[in-house]
Parts: sequence; structure tokens; C-alpha cells
Amino acid sequence: MTSSPFGRVLTAMVTPMSPGGEVDDKGTDSLVDHLLGSGHDGIVVNGTTGESSTLTDDESIALVRRVKDRAGNRAAVVAGVGSNDTRHAVDMARRAASAGADALLLVTPYYNKPTQAGVITHCRAVADTTDLPVMLYDIPSRTGIPFTTETLISLAEHPRIAAVKDAKGDLWASTKVMAGTDLLWFSGADEVNLPLLAQGAFGVVSVVGHVAGEQYAAMVAAVDRGDLREARRLHTSLIPVVDAIMTTSQGAIMAKAALVELGVLESATVRLPLLESPPEHLELLRSALATLPTR
Repeated sequence: MTSSPFGRVLTAMVTPMSPGGEVDDKGTDSLVDHLLGSGHDGIVVNGTTGESSTLTDDESIALVRRVKDRAGNRAAVVAGVGSNDTRHAVDMARRAASAGADALLLVTPYYNKPTQAGVITHCRAVADTTDLPVMLYDIPSRTGIPFTTETLISLAEHPRIAAVKDAKGDLWASTKVMAGTDLLWFSGADEVNLPLLAQGAFGVVSVVGHVAGEQYAAMVAAVDRGDLREARRLHTSLIPVVDAIMTTSQGAIMAKAALVELGVLESATVRLPLLESPPEHLELLRSALATLPTR
């Protein structure tokens, strides 16, 4: 696979927590080892699935440092630094760089709903803060505001804005931006990994990759060599586990539950307002995990 400053097969890593709700360093080490051993060349820390909205700044930066120390040069560590306060995002970018991050993940400013001109100014300010490459994160279902096609084409002119994590669900808009820029495109929604790869995406930033990293690495490789039959086979084989993790309740909740089932983590603790999986969801998850090939 072609290298990039982000990797190509990434998972938006959950933040392991003890039953009391503290960040679990031992669990973090175990999870990084698991991801590195299952097809990943990149790890996103402090993303949506990492429950970044309920981590303190100090917890977020400590997590970046620990993941980078554990991963070393075996995988790119991409640190989420998004905020609806530009000054805060700039500060977090600076701190993440000092903690060893290889790249930054930047979501649109949420809740205050700036104009697209404000989004552009915000992103440029963060990208100007460090020498690290930046991956923009387009997920309007959570932020309330998308990156428009015109905004992405404009931001692509910045020398450090190099990639997009696309969780918008607009395949035609994705096509136009990929055709009009050199941005590296990453699928940010497991349900559409294959469609985006087939139309030119460079890689994936997955949630289901917590348990199916090898399959997604194989899918990326299959698309690279033009073997869409094999890529479709992998895509459809993952229907049960994608449904269980992404549509049963919430990705962070179900990914942690899956990692406990696989023995990677000891606790599936999430922070309020998230709640751990009820028994009926765990039963669906166990049935889905049973469809994965054994290693």
C-alpha cells in the first residue's frame, strides 16, 4: 500500500476506561497492540468514538502521548483537536503536536454554526499552528454544519490541509471534491467504505475496524488491484458486525462491548450521557462477532 502521513487503514479508537470511569492506561496499551496486530497503519485518538466530548484537555493530551509511545513508528497517530472555539482548537493542536501526534483531525465547529467563511478561517488558523498535516472531519449529523464542496476545494489550497474524513454520506459531493483536489479521501462511515473506495477514496477511518481491521486492510488492497469482486465479498461479509456496532445503539458503546467480548479490554465503561449496552444488544453483538473469521 502507498504510504501517507495518516496511514490508510485507521480506526477511530475508543478510549478505554476503568469501571470507575477513569482513563485506563493498561487498557489503552492493550488496545493499541490489538490494532497494530490487525492490519492498521494509523490510529485516530480523541475522535467521536473516543468520547472526546467528555474527556478533559489533559486526558486527551495524555492519551495522545501514551498511544504514540506505544505505537512508535508502527502507525501514524492522528489526534482529534476539534472545538467550536478556535482559540481552544489552536491550543489543542499545539499541545497534541508537543505530545507526539503525527497528524491532526479537525471537525467543523459545532453548535454555534458559523458561516462557511468562518469555517475556512477556523480551519486555516488551526492548520497554521503546527507543521503537522491536517485531516478535516466532515460529519454534519453531529456538528450541525458540513464542509461544502466549495469550502473543501478552497481549504485544499492550504499546504498542510491534506485529507478528509468523510462521514457526510453524499457520494456525489465526495466525487466532485476528489476530482477537483489532491486531498486524500478517507471513508468515515463503515456502511459506505466500499462505495467511497470504489470511487477513489484513499483509505478508511473505521469504528468497526476495532474488530475487523484485517478485513478492511484486505478491502483496500483488493480495490487497489482492481478486484472489486473480492472487495464486495469482504463488504457483504461484514454486514452483521457493521449492523451490530453501527446501528444497534452507538459506535463507542458497541465497539467497547465488542472489545470486551474479544478479551482486548476488561471494561466496556462509557461516560454519561452514554450508557453501556443492555443484554439484548450484547446478544446481537455476540451473534455478529461469531460471523468473523477466527485469527
